[in-house]
Amino acid sequence: MSNPTTGTLVAEHFDVLIVGAGISGIGGAYHLQQRCPTKSFVLLETKETFGGTWAQHTYPGIRSDSDLYTFGYSFKPWTGPPIAAAGEILTYLNEVIDENDLRRHIRYQHTIVGADWSSAAKHWVLDVERSDTGEMLRFTCGFLWMCAGYYRHSEGYTPDWPGIDQYLGRIVHPQTWPNDLDYMGKRVLVIGSGATAATIIPAMADDCEQITMLQRSPTYFYPRPNSDELADTLRELEIPDQWVHEIMRRKILREGHIVHQLSAEHPDLVINELLTAARGYLGDDFDIDTHFRPSYRPWTQRIAVVPDGDLFKGIRSGKVDVVTDQIDTFTEKGVKLVSGTELEADIIVTATGFNLNALGDAEMTLDGQPIDYADSVTYRGIMFSGIPNMSSVFGYLRTSWTMRADLISGFVCRLLNHMDELGVTVCTPTIAEADDDMERKPYIPPDEFNPGYMIRGRDLMPKQGPHAPWAATNDYYLEKDEIPAIDLDEPELQYR
Repeated sequence: MSNPTTGTLVAEHFDVLIVGAGISGIGGAYHLQQRCPTKSFVLLETKETFGGTWAQHTYPGIRSDSDLYTFGYSFKPWTGPPIAAAGEILTYLNEVIDENDLRRHIRYQHTIVGADWSSAAKHWVLDVERSDTGEMLRFTCGFLWMCAGYYRHSEGYTPDWPGIDQYLGRIVHPQTWPNDLDYMGKRVLVIGSGATAATIIPAMADDCEQITMLQRSPTYFYPRPNSDELADTLRELEIPDQWVHEIMRRKILREGHIVHQLSAEHPDLVINELLTAARGYLGDDFDIDTHFRPSYRPWTQRIAVVPDGDLFKGIRSGKVDVVTDQIDTFTEKGVKLVSGTELEADIIVTATGFNLNALGDAEMTLDGQPIDYADSVTYRGIMFSGIPNMSSVFGYLRTSWTMRADLISGFVCRLLNHMDELGVTVCTPTIAEADDDMERKPYIPPDEFNPGYMIRGRDLMPKQGPHAPWAATNDYYLEKDEIPAIDLDEPELQYR
């Protein structure tokens, strides 16, 4: 709101301002309320509702590709199937909000236009637009906690294919799925082979005349039952839900750790297991090597879960085709491939990935001077060199996102309480003079993890150094012990 006399914006102040009411922001708010009960806080959310990814994506079959025992919160038991539909996840998040009285802290349809750190005032000043009214608002906060995710919600990534304007059918991107799309009895072409394509295709297959997955290169898929025998047994024994949840988290994390290690040390063994599982659904006569053997090592890109083998069952039934080739050009009726084949379709779905963004695409400044986020060096993958009183959540790429969001929440709450104990209001990660010339490496090294969105957007990301605290491992099995043990008095954290 503005002062009616001067016309200037009147700021509303909070100790902590959380950006985003998705799984990271809601979890951060819970931990903040539990561990820093005297802190005032607010969550600003661009959308009309909570949920982030799970509110944004409405395409057929939308579901998690991580199990909900680890993607869910440690403090809220998950009681459904391991792989959950978006609606089930939103119900879970809604319960967390109600059970912890968080709804009163969330402001919807609030988009941050700019955020400036004021060294004089020792706080952040945020200019915010209300999309429902067009009103400009101003907020100030002592600590800014970015939980806005890692990709641009307003638009997905679509390559600039030759001839795309020639196509006379309808083109849709899963990230902005139209409510009026009628695919009953239609020929559908899905371009892409990641988790989104593997979700959409079996969900649509029964209603389409034919649906085809066109992939430039294959993806590793892991078919598994959407249930767990141990969880079912524990529930039959009437073990409390919280115990079941914790046991399953530990079991799944241990199994994941073993698979990650095997993928690095014995990749051929993992590849053989994945391809054998696919062959069990598709049969010996299917060309597994062409369509389901990628050129990369397992877990340098995510392994997409196929619950109950639904994608493979669709292929086996004949309702789903798989074509591995490259697009030469779009035509009026579909796409022409490099091989010369033309695939005709009434609808083309471009399941081609995300556009990475940095800090929610807000304009960030320090005393009015632009902050070059990509030029900063990450402090343990949580804060950034030279940027005071700000943390950002970037979750795990091989383990569930939430596992890292929870660890970051613990660090932020510890830091806020430590600052109160010291009687200070500012904390700035600062590179020592001796480290000024240290090697700057990509935040996510491409030889370790290299999906398309990460390669395309790597210039937006901060750098990392060769050693702690400037290195970012993105490895839960290291950080689960390291982050809770961070020495908040180490010299790289400068207080005032």
